[in-house]
Amino acid sequence: MIEQPLNTAVWVDESRCKACDICVSYCPAGVLNMKEDIHAIQGMMIEVSHPEACIGCRDCELHCPDFAIYVAEKGFKFAKLSPEAKERAAAIKANHFRKVN
Repeated sequence: MIEQPLNTAVWVDESRCKACDICVSYCPAGVLNMKEDIHAIQGMMIEVSHPEACIGCRDCELHCPDFAIYVAEKGFKFAKLSPEAKERAAAIKANHFRKVN
């Protein structure tokens, strides 16, 4: 496991991630998305684009087949699931797991 960055709710070990996008599909708050990365095996990589919206549900971490994503411990101050976060998550899923503007 890589060390938790300071004041970060969720982080990724890109060296373990194979960009399967399972974590993005499970995120109810639209915290994660896929980004293009020419250096990655599949040309994509996970991106934590809205860490401030993480609700600490751990669905991304629990479903990652490569143990590449981590969520802070329960003592961390997580966000509440807002209507905006729900809309963002739906938009990301509709956009093939890519970031929406």
